[in-house]
Amino acid sequence: MSTIFSRIIAGELPGRFVFQDDQCVAILSISPLQPGHTLVIPRIEIDHWLDLPGPVAAHLMEVSQHIGKAQMRAFAPLRVGLVIAGFEVPHCHVHVVPMRGMPDLDFSNAQNDVSEADFEDCARRLRDALDEANS
Repeated sequence: MSTIFSRIIAGELPGRFVFQDDQCVAILSISPLQPGHTLVIPRIEIDHWLDLPGPVAAHLMEVSQHIGKAQMRAFAPLRVGLVIAGFEVPHCHVHVVPMRGMPDLDFSNAQNDVSEADFEDCARRLRDALDEANS
């Protein structure tokens, strides 16, 4: 059965991609904890992160770090946090979240009313920071 993430990766549903390669993608969260909150998702559909093949898990962490460094440049948070919870969607994903404090990782504070313009601005800022890092 395809998860919502597999359908986004396949182009069946919209997603704001900021990064993709042959093993994973990074998209903006539709319910961000903070501006720039990004999900790093393996292309293979595996529910629990403990079941990921070692090389895929390592690659997700490498990409998450790359995204986090771009978030530091684009949004100037005090820290970037990582969360692998796995309750929302049965497809492993890493939340990479710009943070100013621990409350920024409280999922009860997720924003569900972000405008298209704000999403597009966050995506552009992240892509620009990623492009800058690769030049």
